[in-house]
Amino acid sequence: MTSFTQQLEKIKTQKGFIAALDQSGGSTPKALRLYGIEEDQYEGDDAMFGLVHQMRTRIITSPAFTGERVLGAILFENTLDREIEGKPSAEFLWQEKNIVPFLKVDKGLAELENGVQVMKPMPSLAQLLEKAKAQNVFGTKMRSFIAEANEAGIKAVVDQQFEVGLEIVNAGLVPIIEPEVDINSATKAEAEAMLKQFILAKLDELAEDQLVMLKLSLPDVAGFYQECIDHPNVVKVVALSGGYSRDVANAKTAENPGLIASFSRALTEGLSTQQSDDDFNSALDTAIDSIYQASAT
Repeated sequence: MTSFTQQLEKIKTQKGFIAALDQSGGSTPKALRLYGIEEDQYEGDDAMFGLVHQMRTRIITSPAFTGERVLGAILFENTLDREIEGKPSAEFLWQEKNIVPFLKVDKGLAELENGVQVMKPMPSLAQLLEKAKAQNVFGTKMRSFIAEANEAGIKAVVDQQFEVGLEIVNAGLVPIIEPEVDINSATKAEAEAMLKQFILAKLDELAEDQLVMLKLSLPDVAGFYQECIDHPNVVKVVALSGGYSRDVANAKTAENPGLIASFSRALTEGLSTQQSDDDFNSALDTAIDSIYQASAT
């Protein structure tokens, strides 16, 4: 079996969740601050990315972080270019931890228009996909943002996500399509209804061998995305915590059978650079177990 085939089988059949360790330029200072490192403790992007890589390395090398409960991990390109214990990060994840590597490929969000933010252009996507494939990366992730229930805006988000998604499929990887809906939107439920309609229409256009994953905000209505979970072209539907606390995000995930977590901030909640390794590993183990249990429904 190829690595891709083994990875696909793991994501499809094993219980667990996907760790989102892909904070990039704009979100890295906040991630470091929550970890106990203030912005006045480093200067410049190189130092910042060096520190966040240390944080991610501490998480990934922890005895709590294994493929038994963690199905996959989403990395930022800067992490892909770095090593963990002498191995390229993606290869360390798969070979040493049996965790499927994914890569964040979007370049951030465009300005708000029609109630949404589509993705900025990705002119170097083909080269990035080639690099990812060479390192046994299984899939990608790209995020758009929906602030309100605007039909034209949501259609534009879904159209762009699937257009780029097909390019990723054609490069031999599985895209995680992430049209996040703002959990604080006054029209969240209406936006989710529009989003599901457009997603299902796009899924029905795919050929049998064109596989995708979906990363969606936790819905207001339990079981709302069951049609997406059951769709033959969908490997897995994963949920982002979207600003909910870990406890609330876990409870909402558990209400949706077949939906699994792909948390970032909710995963690292309570972890600190000041913790001893024993305390850090214990806190991470508690977090991982709670998210795993919520995802196992």
